[in-house]
Amino acid sequence: MIKVRFFAVIKERLGKEDISLDLSKGSVAEIIRAIGEEFPNFESVLKSFNAMIAVNHEMADMDTIVKDGDEVAFIPPFSGGEGMVRIQEGNFSLDEEIERVKKSSKRIGGIAVFLGTARDLSKGKDISGLSFEHYPVMADRKLNEIRERAIKEFGVIEVSIVHRTGKIGIGENIVLIVAAAEHRKEAFKACEFTIDELKRITPIWKKETTISGEEWVEQHP
Repeated sequence: MIKVRFFAVIKERLGKEDISLDLSKGSVAEIIRAIGEEFPNFESVLKSFNAMIAVNHEMADMDTIVKDGDEVAFIPPFSGGEGMVRIQEGNFSLDEEIERVKKSSKRIGGIAVFLGTARDLSKGKDISGLSFEHYPVMADRKLNEIRERAIKEFGVIEVSIVHRTGKIGIGENIVLIVAAAEHRKEAFKACEFTIDELKRITPIWKKETTISGEEWVEQHP
């Protein structure tokens, strides 16, 4: 049995969050054809939203072989654990997160912080609320990879990442990056790199609520 999961706008278009395929082995292309038997519009939905494919939380392509017990996920482009990386529904405290990073080393001489908040205007449209969806495990893994790269590439001491999911009101906190280094220049560079990479490669999607309805945001600036 192979488990198949759908996320964000793909899930909404199909009206299904997950299905199970009675297959012992096959390529991703064969998986797509099998899903098409239940959802005739499946391939057109994938093409419409430039869907990507993950097998067991790693990016895959049409030739990737899927076996019994594997998990396949179809995900739209990225809009955007305990320890220094967390994905959570509730709010976070800036003071607590900064203090947690400061306690990691006495060599810290500078801390750069990026705080992303929910604004009430996007592309000329009034926004009344936001919601975020993520792909568990894979999103955690990608955020940890980004943190490790930021520390290694910029020589900083520590990087903390917190991102909220679920419904978020206007003016509320969304994401927090805290980068600590011996000197400010490295901290600034690591902080900017981290938020840019988070938006580029992490499977977290944003939906905006406007007066005309809800709309998935395909790309983040």
